[in-house]
Amino acid sequence: MKIVLCLAALTALYCCVNANYISPKVQVYSRMKGQFGEGNTLICNVKDFHPPDITVELLKDGEILPRVMQTDLAFKPSWQFHLTYFVPFTPAADHKYSCRVTHGSTVKNYAWEPNM
Repeated sequence: MKIVLCLAALTALYCCVNANYISPKVQVYSRMKGQFGEGNTLICNVKDFHPPDITVELLKDGEILPRVMQTDLAFKPSWQFHLTYFVPFTPAADHKYSCRVTHGSTVKNYAWEPNM
């Protein structure tokens, strides 16, 4: 009986904690149209998420890019947050660029499409 009550309490706690999680909407794009060999800026916009505990990484072939910059964390009156991460890069046809977002226990990768 104690085990059943303990499991019920843990389930209720899990539901309450995760009820406040709002998954981010993510866009990965470049400042200019993607042209291989041309300098550009890789941008990852993460918005409408809660709570603000989030990790965003810009990647080249799965490896974290150095010198990534970010905007300040901002929020709407609804307490949904947004951030933008960006880094100068020169895209190459033989490399894959992406944005990895970790929010709570969820990790998702979003690929950059060069729009060629």
